[in-house]
Amino acid sequence: MKRRRVAAAAAALLFASAAMAQTAAPAAADWPNKPVRIVVVYPPGGGIDLIARNLGKKLSDLWNVPVVVDNRPGAGTTLGAGVVAKSPADGYTLLMTDVSFAIAPGLYKSLPYDTLRDFAPVTLLNTVDDILVVNPSVPANNVRELVALAKAKPGTLMYASAGNGTLNHLAPEMFKQAAGIDMIHVPYKGALAALTDVMAGQVQVYLGALGSVVPQIKAGRLKPIAVTGTRRSPVLPDVPTVIESGVPGYDVAAWYGLLAPVGTPDAIVDKIQRDVARFAREPAFRQSLSADGNEVVAGTPAEFSSFLEREVAKWRKAVVDAGAKVD
Repeated sequence: MKRRRVAAAAAALLFASAAMAQTAAPAAADWPNKPVRIVVVYPPGGGIDLIARNLGKKLSDLWNVPVVVDNRPGAGTTLGAGVVAKSPADGYTLLMTDVSFAIAPGLYKSLPYDTLRDFAPVTLLNTVDDILVVNPSVPANNVRELVALAKAKPGTLMYASAGNGTLNHLAPEMFKQAAGIDMIHVPYKGALAALTDVMAGQVQVYLGALGSVVPQIKAGRLKPIAVTGTRRSPVLPDVPTVIESGVPGYDVAAWYGLLAPVGTPDAIVDKIQRDVARFAREPAFRQSLSADGNEVVAGTPAEFSSFLEREVAKWRKAVVDAGAKVD
């Protein structure tokens, strides 16, 4: 009798598993059959928004359904992420975000989601070179000279940022820690205001996205010191990295990534990643990004998941070390 009950239970389990597989397979095979929404965490017109719209158009043509960009800026990018976290896990709502997504867990006391548990990473789309620059009046032409100047006059050099807790606040703080120097943080309401004052000489130092400062470098309004990643940028190949300039282990880059709500079927996540990678690797798309210092990655969900874990840990430590607090 006992053996019959075990056999019956096993048969029921196999039947249920088969039924689930039959239910899930058509769902993935039929996807998408209605509009797909990409929630972008910044206002229209910025770099991430333009990339999302370009990608959305290509995916719309491939999938034969509308792919709509939904801009949800606010709360340090956490507003848009919260919208996606609470959306159905069916692949029809996606999140396009950046490095601020990894900074937020360390910066905010509470979030309306868990960064590593409430999302299914789809793909790390690209990384973005950052660069350390100074006003041309600063008597330093490289990292060693800048560090020497800061040590000779501690607490006199000032660096500008787009606000407390932003990448260009935390990255210079990491540089200070690694180089053993002191600089004063001057937060602004956005990157444009920060850059404007650095070019005017009101503040001496800035660290930000390469694409945003290249025109100013070429015009002589800013002086490049070093790029912050592990490799030199093809946009400014003569500018060394911070690491090769004598500060070991310093590796900072911005990035854009695509995520879905946790629980989205793996087959759908994998399909989105494959189709995004297909377009991201097109020469025209790559060239449009590389002009601004972007490097296309378009990696797998597993790779993006591991990358996110490392980024969250890195920026959590940076927030603590900097004593950063949101305005």
